[in-house]
Amino acid sequence: MTMRTDTESHQFQVLGAGEELPPSSPSPDEERESSVALDEQLDHLWKVIVWNDPVNLMSYVVYVLQKLFGYDLAHATTLMLEVHNDGKSIVTVTEREKGERYIANLHSYGLQATMEQN
Repeated sequence: MTMRTDTESHQFQVLGAGEELPPSSPSPDEERESSVALDEQLDHLWKVIVWNDPVNLMSYVVYVLQKLFGYDLAHATTLMLEVHNDGKSIVTVTEREKGERYIANLHSYGLQATMEQN
């Protein structure tokens, strides 16, 4: 085992061909622009909400959530239990047009669903 002095133990990253230096910290103006862009993007998001009803079986609601959203059994069951216990569940947050398609599909399966802006 060899001992190294402090000057020998410093490691430097060597960039290979085609590699770039990591980006520097953004300026305050760049951070502000990025923040505004993120806020605008979030303003365009909508919550898709499924509401409890006395008609549909819990297993059917789980099936529909799996089929429409591609959720696994555990996640779909968790959302269904929120609907059952709390009266509603936010099943996804998405862009308005996509949310409207989800609402139409949920209605076609006989589930009560609405959208509200995030």
